[in-house]
Amino acid sequence: MTTTDAGAATTGAVPAPPCTLVVFGAVGDLTKRLLMPAIYNLAGSRLLDDGMQIIGADHNVRTADTWRDELSSTLESFTHDASAEFHPDHIDPATWAWVTKRLDYIVFDFEHPGDYAKLKERLAQSSAGASAIFYLAVSARFFGTIVDGLGAAGLLEESDGAFRRIVVEKPFGSDLPTASALNARILRVAAERQIYRIDHFLGKEPVQGIMPLRFGNGIFEPMWRGEHVDSVQITAAETIGVEHRGAFYEPTGALRDMVPNHLFSLLTMIAMDAPESLEPEAVRNQKAKLVEAIRPLGPADAVRGQYAAGTVNGAAVAGYRDEARVAPDSRTETYAALKVQIDNPRWNGVPFYLRTGKRLARHLTTIAIQFRAAPPQLFGEPGPAAATNLLTLGIAPEPGMTTDFRAKAPGPLMRLGPARSAFGYDAYFDEKPSVGYETLLYHCMIGNPLLFQRDDMIEASWAAVQPVVDDWSSSKDAPAAYAPGSDGPSQADEMLARDGRRWLPLAEAPRDVSREGKTT
Repeated sequence: MTTTDAGAATTGAVPAPPCTLVVFGAVGDLTKRLLMPAIYNLAGSRLLDDGMQIIGADHNVRTADTWRDELSSTLESFTHDASAEFHPDHIDPATWAWVTKRLDYIVFDFEHPGDYAKLKERLAQSSAGASAIFYLAVSARFFGTIVDGLGAAGLLEESDGAFRRIVVEKPFGSDLPTASALNARILRVAAERQIYRIDHFLGKEPVQGIMPLRFGNGIFEPMWRGEHVDSVQITAAETIGVEHRGAFYEPTGALRDMVPNHLFSLLTMIAMDAPESLEPEAVRNQKAKLVEAIRPLGPADAVRGQYAAGTVNGAAVAGYRDEARVAPDSRTETYAALKVQIDNPRWNGVPFYLRTGKRLARHLTTIAIQFRAAPPQLFGEPGPAAATNLLTLGIAPEPGMTTDFRAKAPGPLMRLGPARSAFGYDAYFDEKPSVGYETLLYHCMIGNPLLFQRDDMIEASWAAVQPVVDDWSSSKDAPAAYAPGSDGPSQADEMLARDGRRWLPLAEAPRDVSREGKTT
């Protein structure tokens, strides 16, 4: 297989320049589940240069051959696992052979300076040239250590047009002080332009599609503001529990795990003002301004919950405190709901309700925009249970958009009934199985920071939620218990009820709508 302009023919993109991708944490779950499928997809789209090299670096003893074999087995297993994030019907042998031919492996101690010197020698011999990307697919406690090691070894120095870049995974800090300290530590040895703080939500196609939807359509842009919007709900719900991740989740919780990164990424996309251009810094400037305009949250603006034991689909499931490596008296939240207010002219007075949790009724990531009702003079107010004037952007598992409104019901009298129109990505575009990392990796390789977090955005996000972090950390009260398979704790419903609003039910599946628009 050779790299051609086939990718350009189908996507408008051209192959990334040659580089060596060094993956720290090469045998970890992230590498197997997300990075390698993304690299496989980029190779299949002809968007990687033939000279590219990939070096896995981890403390686990492997050879290049055993690492290749493990990755091959994992990739093949995804074809039989419908629940996997990457679930193709087959693995193309030629494409995967192209990738495996470029894989190498080194046993690496992140805290040993000599290993960075050896890596420097290896990179000097790379057929990909002097450009390199260092991907930190490791526990957050190693972020600073690895960047320090790279800097001390001179591995971040750039010359003769070559680039050196660092991709940092989440969680980027555990609160504002730790995030600020990590930023300062990294920036001592690397320039901000070299740092790519990744949030895989921004790699998802429907999330990237929010800007074109808002600013590329005259039917939406004038309405996207407080004069016309009553409220916004952003939901990231999971049906699974903590599973085997208790050791990570215990000190983290739902808020730290999801809100300052994933949910705020969706918030910035849906609420930022129009940038002056599509230049990366113009877009990131508007995102930073939006996050900085978030009013610091108080105790009344947040609800935390923790799933109890119960039954889901007829099967008994453990409560969070009974999960492996979880304290029996844990006060870690598995559900967080927040009321966010933005102090700027566009959104003054409009509440943004954010919620995320595990063991909920449905796997769902959506953004629901509730527009204000029309004046009631002619047709009266819609009933309290009616979903009308509602635009819902589906992020996962069904990317697309639905619009709920009222229409005349057939018959001799002027009676209104609920109606819905829908757009699904798969109905209009040829979607291939992806994990969302493809675009992010490609943009890093071509040096486009558009979809990555900047230092000021990270710190402003933590500053907004810091009062809640402090309140929950000092509270001796247990999170509110909620039943598995439910919509979460009743206290979250009460938070919206105080504002005269209610959450959209998680279990309410959207009706299927054909491409022609007829509801079935």
